[in-house]
Amino acid sequence: MPEFLTNKTPKPKYDVVLIGGGIMSVTLATLLHEFEPELDIAIFERLGRFARESSAAWNNAGTGHSAFCELNYTPEDENGNINISKAEKIAEQFEYSKQFWSYLISKNYIKNPKEFINSCPHMSLVFGEEDSEFLRKRHAEMIKSNLFKGMQFSTDHDQLRKWIPLVMSKRKENEILAATKMDLGTDVNFGTLTRKMGRFLAEDSNVEIFLYHEAKDLDLRDDGKWEIDIKDRLHNHSQEVVADFVFIGAGGYALPLLESSDIPESEGYGGFPVSGEWLVSHNQELIEKHHAKVYTQATVDAPPMSVPHLDLRIIDGEKALLFGPFAGFSTKFLKEGSYLDLPESINFKNIRSLFGAWWHNLPLTQYLVRQVAMTKSQRIQHLREFVKDAKEEDWELKVAGQRVQIIKKDAKLGGKLEFGTEVVVNENGTIASLLGASPGASTAAYAMITVLEKCFGDKLQNEWKEKLLEIIPSYGQKLSENPELTEKIRNYSKEKLELEY
Repeated sequence: MPEFLTNKTPKPKYDVVLIGGGIMSVTLATLLHEFEPELDIAIFERLGRFARESSAAWNNAGTGHSAFCELNYTPEDENGNINISKAEKIAEQFEYSKQFWSYLISKNYIKNPKEFINSCPHMSLVFGEEDSEFLRKRHAEMIKSNLFKGMQFSTDHDQLRKWIPLVMSKRKENEILAATKMDLGTDVNFGTLTRKMGRFLAEDSNVEIFLYHEAKDLDLRDDGKWEIDIKDRLHNHSQEVVADFVFIGAGGYALPLLESSDIPESEGYGGFPVSGEWLVSHNQELIEKHHAKVYTQATVDAPPMSVPHLDLRIIDGEKALLFGPFAGFSTKFLKEGSYLDLPESINFKNIRSLFGAWWHNLPLTQYLVRQVAMTKSQRIQHLREFVKDAKEEDWELKVAGQRVQIIKKDAKLGGKLEFGTEVVVNENGTIASLLGASPGASTAAYAMITVLEKCFGDKLQNEWKEKLLEIIPSYGQKLSENPELTEKIRNYSKEKLELEY
C-alpha cells in the first residue's frame, strides 16, 4: 500500500464511507466502484496496513468455507435425519466469492491467484462407531446435491493412509475411523487477497484510502446524512466527515460503532470476545505427509468456531501445518484493541441480552476457562488425537485473531449467542454493519451483495443488474437446483483462479 496515502487529508464529504480495511470493506468498495465509478468513496483503516486483524492470514484458518468439511453445518435431528440446507447455502455463498475473484483476475485488477488461493482437499474425520455412522449418513445425503458431487467416503485404513498418512501413522488396525474427502476444497490467504484488492483501489480507482485513520463516533444529521468523527492517529488530529452511506466493516469494533449510531436496529446487541491459539509446525517432513484440511466434531460445550482441525496452510508461498483452534479470552474486541473494549460496550440497552446469554451459556464459560488454563503440553495431547506421535518441539503456539460473537435480544432467554455472520441495516438503508464471525471472510462477496440488496436495492435490480451478472453470473439462481450452471461456474473459476483439483 503506497505510503503517501497516509499523508492525504480526507475531504469533508463523501457519497460512501467504509470503516475498516479488511476483506469486507474492500469487497464492497470494489463492487460499488464497478457499478458506479464516479461515486466518491473513502475507506478509513485504523492500522498502518490493510488486513491486519481478522483478514490476516494467521488470524483465521484460511479455509474457503464451502461446507465440504464443517460438520456443524449438517445437524442430525432426533430421528437421525441429516439436514444439509445450511451446507448448501454456504457452498453457494463461497461460489459467489470465487466468481467475484475470477472477475477481478479477468479484468486484470489483481494477478497471480496462487498467491492467495490454492487447491487443498477438505476432509471430515470422525472416530468411533457412532460418529462413523453419522458421517456415512451425512455423505449419503450430501452427494444427492450437485454442490457436493464427487465427495468420497471411506472407513478403509488403506484408503485413509493414502488420504491422510500423517494422521494414520501409528493407528491400530482395529480403530474405527471414517472420513469424507472433497478435492474441490481450497486454502485462502485473505490477507494477501485483501491487500491485492486494496492496491487496485488505491492505484487504479478514485476510491480514497486513509491508513492510521480511526472512526470514533457516528451521528445522524437532520438532513439524513451521517457525520463521522475521524481521528488521524499519526498526527493526533480529528475531523468530521459527512457521508450519504456508511458501512461498518471494522471487525470487533463494528459493535461499538454501530451502537454510537443510535439506530433502533442496534438496540440489544452485545458482544462476547473470543480469542484463539494455533499449534503451528514448519517441519517439512510432517508437511509432506499432510495435504488437506481435516475437520472433526466439536467437543461438548465448545462453540462451532472451536471445531478441532489439522490444516495445510500456504502463506506467502510457504507451507505449514496448523492445528486448533484453542479458545482464549481477552476483553479486547480486536487483537490490537483495548482491554476496556468489553466493559465499555455494556450499556442499559444491551445489559439484559448480555446477562441472559451468559446465564444460559454457563457451560461455554466453563469450557473457555478450561481452554485458557491449558499448557502447551496439554494442547499437544489434544493434537495427538490427530497425530499419534506428535513431538512438542515440532510445534509452536501462535495467537490467532480476536472474534466478537454476537449477542442478541431474545424474548424468552433475555439474550442469546449467535455464531454466524449478520448484516444490520437501518430502516432507510443509509448505514450497514457486519457483525459476527464464521464463515466470515469466505462469504464476503455474498455478504456485501446482501448489503447492496438492502441499501441499494433499486439500483442493483435496474442500472447495476447487467454489471452484477457479469461479476456474479449465478446471481439470482440456485446452484443446488442447476447442475449444468454449477459445473459451468466451477469450471470458469477453476480456470481463472488456477485451481488444480
